[in-house]
Amino acid sequence: MKNKFLHVLKYVFFDISSAALAWIMFMIYRTSYLENEALITNSNFYINLSIITVCWIALYSLMGSYKDIYRKSRLGEVFEILYVSAIGVVIIFFAVLLDDFMINYKQYYSSFLALFCFHFLLTAIFRFILTTLTAYRIHNKIIGFNTLIIGSNEKAALLFNDLKNEYQSSGHSIIGFLSVDKKDNYLLSKQTKHLGDYTDLKQVIENNDIEDIIIAIESSEHNKIETILNELENTKVFIKIIPDMYDILSGSVKMNSILGTPLIEIKHNLLPEWERISKSLFDLSISLVSIILFMPIYILTAILVKLSSSGPILYKQERIGLNGKPFYIYKFRSMYVDAEKDGPQLSSKTDRRITKWGRLMRRSRLDETPQFFNILKGDMSFVGPRPERAYFANQLIEKAPHYKHIYKVKPGLTSWGMVKYGYAENLEEMMDRMKYDILYIENMSLLIDLKIMIYTILIILEGRGR
Repeated sequence: MKNKFLHVLKYVFFDISSAALAWIMFMIYRTSYLENEALITNSNFYINLSIITVCWIALYSLMGSYKDIYRKSRLGEVFEILYVSAIGVVIIFFAVLLDDFMINYKQYYSSFLALFCFHFLLTAIFRFILTTLTAYRIHNKIIGFNTLIIGSNEKAALLFNDLKNEYQSSGHSIIGFLSVDKKDNYLLSKQTKHLGDYTDLKQVIENNDIEDIIIAIESSEHNKIETILNELENTKVFIKIIPDMYDILSGSVKMNSILGTPLIEIKHNLLPEWERISKSLFDLSISLVSIILFMPIYILTAILVKLSSSGPILYKQERIGLNGKPFYIYKFRSMYVDAEKDGPQLSSKTDRRITKWGRLMRRSRLDETPQFFNILKGDMSFVGPRPERAYFANQLIEKAPHYKHIYKVKPGLTSWGMVKYGYAENLEEMMDRMKYDILYIENMSLLIDLKIMIYTILIILEGRGR
């Protein structure tokens, strides 16, 4: 969207206005009604007003309020403002107002309720106006999302007609379609442009600035869905699928619009914005603290690595990370030099390439601790699928194309798969471990991360690492 940035600025401007106005109204209410005094607008008042306003904008940003700005539901917007207002007022109350002098607790309750109502109502009114204007522009095709249909037969043609004849436009501006099967003629060719087949997907997305993709393939073509979704990995398009009756009965179809065409939407955001930012801040802060605390252990470990065998203290190796990009992972060397002179190999329990000190390090996962620097650099997270070398990753993708899904997130120092299986000794064990890594991605949360870290610490304390 060309005007997306400008539209975000409108939201920010009105949020600043409503936050500032709500605080002024609250202070007038408090001084005039509760304290029977006139409001004093000195420098401290304006400083507090500025700080409070900035904090509100930071909180809305943290909660992801300014993402996907053109796709907001008005009802959903109201509930989001209600939720964020409650959180923000609680924070302000405990950080700023709790220590203020009040005659009785009724004044605390009335102050809390007044600030909440002022902020919620003003923000909701401004946001509702903006969202309504945006909805009007989408419904009347002033704003549209470049949309590609994957499919070419009856379902695709029916979808095209449904979108074309919508009472209110859902914003899908059909650019063309990609076929799944090879034919001389396609039913959908009469209605929109044929841009190639599904193997041309990424190129067509790039060339046509595609924002939405709707998969409308026949039941006989469902074996292609996994391949199509794998091709769409690491793209930023919104993916939607035409549901069948089983999907509807199982509750997979979530409708945002009463008048719109029912579609299953595949979410790109694995975590809510506030959880994603919290996870990043946790990784950054804990890795920095860990590096400082581990410095004496680093020095001792480095000496013992040097004494255990000749060669470098640290070992670096290229691994595949977020979005399939390679990076170097760092470890304390636990094997003899030239351990892979005969080519890439996975280690095993009885691996003779591992030094005596290296075996002890592996049991306590001490060899992995230099990866705190990888986390600090942003290449890794504390919890995430373990990164593999391209040599093994390519073999896994060949056997199981859905392995690409683990590239959605940063690789981790520990993972669900590592807790279940530890280090893999062969490709089959890597496949088994991968099931849990994909399960983790589909169920990501800060609570799951915490559980995995606790189990990892227990494994280290019990010496069950290998």
